[in-house]
Amino acid sequence: MSKTYTPEELKKLPFMNENLNIEQRVEDLLKRLELKEKFKLCAGRHRWETKPIDRLGIPAFLMTDGPHGVAPHSSGGKECTYFPVGICRAATWNHDLCFQFGKALAEEAREVGAHMILGPGVNIDRTPLCGRTFEYQTEDPYLNKKMAVPVIKGVQGERIAACIKHYICNNQEKNRYTYSAEVSQRALEELYFPAYKAAVEEADVWSVMGSYNKINRVYGCAHKKLLKKVLMDRWGFRGFVVSDWNATHLIDNPEDCIKAGLSLEMPRAKHYKRRYLKEAFSKGKFTEEELDEIVKRLLRVMFLVGIFDDPSTLPQGVRNTKEHQDIARKIAEEGIVLLRNEDNILPLERDQIQKIAIKGLNADRKLAEGGGSSAVKPPYEITPRTGLEQKCEDKIEIIDDVEEAEYVFLVLGLDHEEHNDVENSDRESLELPEAQLDLIDEVTEKNENIIVILINGSPIRMDNWINKVKAIIEAWYPGQEGGHVIADIIFGDVNPSGKLPLTFPKRLEDSPAHLTEKRYPGNEKVFYEENIFVGYRYFDTQNIKPLFPFGFGLSYTNFKYKNIELDKTEFSDNEKLTISLKIENIGKREGAEIIQLYIQKVHPKIERPVKELKGFKKVFLTPKQNKTIQFKIIKEALSYYDDDLKLWNVNEGEYKVLIGGSSRDIRLESKFNYKKQ
Repeated sequence: MSKTYTPEELKKLPFMNENLNIEQRVEDLLKRLELKEKFKLCAGRHRWETKPIDRLGIPAFLMTDGPHGVAPHSSGGKECTYFPVGICRAATWNHDLCFQFGKALAEEAREVGAHMILGPGVNIDRTPLCGRTFEYQTEDPYLNKKMAVPVIKGVQGERIAACIKHYICNNQEKNRYTYSAEVSQRALEELYFPAYKAAVEEADVWSVMGSYNKINRVYGCAHKKLLKKVLMDRWGFRGFVVSDWNATHLIDNPEDCIKAGLSLEMPRAKHYKRRYLKEAFSKGKFTEEELDEIVKRLLRVMFLVGIFDDPSTLPQGVRNTKEHQDIARKIAEEGIVLLRNEDNILPLERDQIQKIAIKGLNADRKLAEGGGSSAVKPPYEITPRTGLEQKCEDKIEIIDDVEEAEYVFLVLGLDHEEHNDVENSDRESLELPEAQLDLIDEVTEKNENIIVILINGSPIRMDNWINKVKAIIEAWYPGQEGGHVIADIIFGDVNPSGKLPLTFPKRLEDSPAHLTEKRYPGNEKVFYEENIFVGYRYFDTQNIKPLFPFGFGLSYTNFKYKNIELDKTEFSDNEKLTISLKIENIGKREGAEIIQLYIQKVHPKIERPVKELKGFKKVFLTPKQNKTIQFKIIKEALSYYDDDLKLWNVNEGEYKVLIGGSSRDIRLESKFNYKKQ
């Protein structure tokens, strides 16, 4: 029987010594664990925590949902700040806001007693029907990694673990427990890996969540190639892999998970029950060395978050602060996208309006507590109606009769019910619900000044009604301050600067994942036959006109792009190419422009997209102000994954630099040559 230490004795053990480095502490604790205790650490209990080892003073490691606010179901029902959803945050194209959000999220997680936040979600938006598109960020791998890395740094800077999810190709909710994503290595490398790779190599992410689905016929939580060989060996991941909740149930045995590198089975033991592990170990199905490796990874993160350290030395948690509310509001301000503004109907002038009408189911709805694992219970939630009422107070009358109103606000969109924006269910159509389409028809017959506000987290078909309305504001699910921000944008106190992080198709059948049923929804297998041509890579290469292109978003001011210059016309392997241009605000309002840089290979040797995003900058300018903007390009920006050579490759020859306001709004271009040394 191993020794049970008293609190005083524990304090003297090396693993409790904060002056030792983490690896020394991990090794000391690991060698003190009995085999059965190692087994015990490999599975959760009480849904959100690991099992404590009282003998050695190892407390439970606590986890919490979710990606845009600490969830009530994993925090004892606590009220927490409801930040805008992931797709809204991605639409800001603002790294600094992502960092501030991550820091605030970690502070709230710390305050409720958690050690890890289950997010960010970074699955590529392959199909617009995916029920969790609202949680995810984008269809583009470059934007995906650039927005994920600062979130992780913000979280982990507070010594709370981030858990990036869901590794990998969890691109639909339909059949999510059973389907196999049949995907090429090139698509994995170019589209689906980059955010995870950057999370490891640039942000040192401390946890990765294994997905429910199979990848090329192997379940994500038992995928030795993707977990052990790619994530750990190739990228150098030092944290631990946790299963998605109940994601191991259809896996055949525990040893496959152990050998793949799954440290923690959640929410409780299925394959990692101690009797199963003991039996498999006794039969030589896995070694203690292999077991030690997965336990060591979990222990390492326990030390990284300070679970054994003096609490007074750790960052302090706070919840529902004014600062967090301001961050939520700022993300909404920069993430909401103005999609249509005919006749420059917006912004409205308060002192020139007497009567408005507000219609639509989403005008009054509070949606924070829906969606599944991403639910949040906020201290308050400002709906669009409340925001408009407070903005109009004592100045503008809000009436019911749409014929008498000077302007009508239709607050439409989706919700978090089944077959909408919700976990474990995909949408069945791009259409708005029939009752909302009827409302559009009814109101547009009586009033021509219609402003649509969309509350939703994924693309909506609009071609059958878009010309009936004057303005469309894509507000996403904008968080607890959303109603205030919507009103601020409508009346010009905020100039919208968000841009779409994914393509809005005119019709579902225009999307590359929907050309055949094999691609979506599939059955036991989902064939990623579009390969690397997801989102704008497909629409632009095939010259299919979308409803709204990737990177699109209007402003109340205008920007002029000019004077593109390259510091060289030819560069090679270890050099950098510097691209500069000037951007000027030529309108009458201050505003922000998101300048996007795309690269195109002229006369490619293999099939490649017509353009790929390789840089962006968000620039804030006052009227008549101009700035010089620089981008630096290295050879990796020109590279592609060569399936034949099984490595990343760059072709010599001519390339184009394309710079503009969206993938379909290229304002400047130039050429250069790449030559291998």
